[in-house]
Amino acid sequence: MQTRNYILIGPMGAGKSTIGRLLAKELALPFKDSDKEIEERTGASIPLIFDVEGEAGFRDREQAVIAELCGQQGLVLATGGGAVLRAENRQAMRQGAVVIYLHASVEHQLARTARDRNRPLLQTENPEQVLTALLALRDPLYREIATLIIETDTRPPRMVVQEIMQFLSTYNSR
Repeated sequence: MQTRNYILIGPMGAGKSTIGRLLAKELALPFKDSDKEIEERTGASIPLIFDVEGEAGFRDREQAVIAELCGQQGLVLATGGGAVLRAENRQAMRQGAVVIYLHASVEHQLARTARDRNRPLLQTENPEQVLTALLALRDPLYREIATLIIETDTRPPRMVVQEIMQFLSTYNSR
């Protein structure tokens, strides 16, 4: 069970980082957040990378980090919401990993991201419209690679982690 990776995917505001930290603790594995890794390696914030390099430049950096992290074994990885956009990322995440899609409604995403200025795609007049469009585009990609899909809307992170652990107890014994 320790050599497998556990990868959390889903839209911004679904709880990937919070749940990822708790899950890593429960599994006694290291936790990595692909966005934090990018910030640490570049010394720049995600919004600054978007400003300077555009979304394509950011996605190139993200792809390199995800490929590297997915090449390791025995970690819990929280990815950025758009990581699934590239086929190379989806393929890397699927290999030898349990991919957990944390699904959140647009309403909950809005509530959870309302004051967060660190999300370049939401710095717009109508964040709800952006989140709706992003979910329509990305939801099929999340579902395509998910081993497990969990709704996070009204559930505390610890309850979500308990459900993941319950699933893993039967999944890992196969």
